[in-house]
Amino acid sequence: MSSGPPTAPTEDVATSVGHPLTRVRPQPLRRWVRAVAQHRADLLAGLFFAALAGILTHRLWADPSGLVLALNPEDQVLYEWFLAVDARALLGDVGLATDRLNAPDGVNLMANTSVIALGVLFAPVTLLFGAPVTFVLLVSVNLAGTATAWYLLFSRMLRAHRAAAALGGALCGFAPGMVSQSNSHLHMTAQWLLPVIVWLVVRLLRAADPAVRPGAAAVRPTAAADRRRLATSSAGLAAAVTAQVLIGEEVLFLTALTLLVMALTIIVVDRDLARRALPAFAGAMALATGLALLVLLYPLWFQFAGPLGVADGMFSPHYFSADLASWWAISPLSLLGDERSADLSTGPAEYNTFLGWPLLVVTIGCAIWLGRRPLVLACTVGLVVMGALSLGPEVVLDGEGTGVSGPYALLAGLPVVDGSLPMRFALAAPPLIATLLVSAVDRALRARGRTRRLTLVAVAVAVVPLLPAPLPTAHRPPVPQFITDGHWRACVEPGGVLVPVPLPTPKQPWPMRWATAANAEFGMPEGFFIGPHGRGGSAAMGVAPRPTSALLAEVARSGLRPVVGDEQRRQAAADVEHWGASCVVLAADTAHADSLRLTLEALYGPSARISDAWFWRV
Repeated sequence: MSSGPPTAPTEDVATSVGHPLTRVRPQPLRRWVRAVAQHRADLLAGLFFAALAGILTHRLWADPSGLVLALNPEDQVLYEWFLAVDARALLGDVGLATDRLNAPDGVNLMANTSVIALGVLFAPVTLLFGAPVTFVLLVSVNLAGTATAWYLLFSRMLRAHRAAAALGGALCGFAPGMVSQSNSHLHMTAQWLLPVIVWLVVRLLRAADPAVRPGAAAVRPTAAADRRRLATSSAGLAAAVTAQVLIGEEVLFLTALTLLVMALTIIVVDRDLARRALPAFAGAMALATGLALLVLLYPLWFQFAGPLGVADGMFSPHYFSADLASWWAISPLSLLGDERSADLSTGPAEYNTFLGWPLLVVTIGCAIWLGRRPLVLACTVGLVVMGALSLGPEVVLDGEGTGVSGPYALLAGLPVVDGSLPMRFALAAPPLIATLLVSAVDRALRARGRTRRLTLVAVAVAVVPLLPAPLPTAHRPPVPQFITDGHWRACVEPGGVLVPVPLPTPKQPWPMRWATAANAEFGMPEGFFIGPHGRGGSAAMGVAPRPTSALLAEVARSGLRPVVGDEQRRQAAADVEHWGASCVVLAADTAHADSLRLTLEALYGPSARISDAWFWRV
């Protein structure tokens, strides 16, 4: 009898008898290596897009707090403030309105492009590193994420060659309009959910079609499986739409309109598909709409009819219309762009139509070459319709009105439509053009000879002029140490109202950075936002300044001290009471600081100073 414990079978014995030890699971590292090897092409594409986004934003990454996007600094201040307010959800401050601006009334966040979902998702970054870091991160993520998502859609849904799909993803993520909107319009560049929405709509259509469609599974699933797919796709679509509403409603509206135009085109050109799939597809879309409304009904009511809600648009469609000549111009933000073409748009954040004549010519050629396939026709019609709508109520050519009405005139004044700028309808063009180019390049890569070479050269000639240049930046003054070091707590408790001098306005929103740096722990009067403060309760940017605010703004502008009497002091006391303010603060590096300080002392009495700011407890 053996005196030791029984020994485990050796590896050879275990193998020979089928011992359970032979079923060794792969180690986690081995599984990761296998997954990376299996998806290395996708990972390389994503890394390429991330690197390209990093190149475009590298100047801002150098110092997120000390640098600003030079072409649209006001909106960057606004979005950094939005991110700071959104991040407060992790601290228990949850709501669709906030009292941290426009005291005492507050601001309706749903009526503003406050990117609530992004702000909450990236709240840990904001609370740890500050809103400026979150801002530049989102500028980069939106570009790279949008490109990657479209790449995956083209490579999976269209089953396109990886190189063709990468070209399409790059065009969608880094089109001139996307690069232009990256100048502080986070709600317009966060388009990485759009390919998911498109995929779910196509999945619904395939599930609704009782016949085997090209590209569908070889074995037709059972009717029960179809119903499950319809249900899951509807639920997924409702979730994606809900998330997109809380990121950027305008992008969702443009996507829905584009898909509607494409769907109508497919119904016309493929009657058989319409007869087979339309009833079930329409029912599934109704289910998705109903599920989304269950979640969105209150937020949408709050946006349009709730406290401080806005039911109308405030931007003139005549002003924000695309110039017809801008379609064949090259964006000034491209490496080969011409600064003179900037006059064809309202500003550097709206180069939405600057696709260049080479790309337009090649796109037309690809559409003709690909023939009358339903997808090609749908993309072509969608491109024409959305491009025409971007021209606004009247067609403008080289800055001059032509007297010719644009198709947008038929939609002007309709609910929701008036909240979208006509020139932004052109943002639907890059994905439509990319779909045509991806199909053409994929066909060329699978061919040989002259056709392949001609197609690849033509596409390269069309795309190369659009290569973007890094986004320009400028220095901005630091936030006062009075704020960053927490000295503000000496005159206002968290949740209270601090009055910066001068007060923030839509054109001069810089003091809002103080609240951003303090994670929006205090509120302030007036500011940069959209609210029902126009004539008759219409939408307006900001609010009319109080008398004391206007007085201080004039001193800050001119440097001249006003005559301060009892009436001005009574008004100053009434204004701080109206705002519910605890203190008034003047930073020492403010322009004309001495004149402002003496004026404030005449209004509120002697000041106290901590660090680099004077303050008055009121």
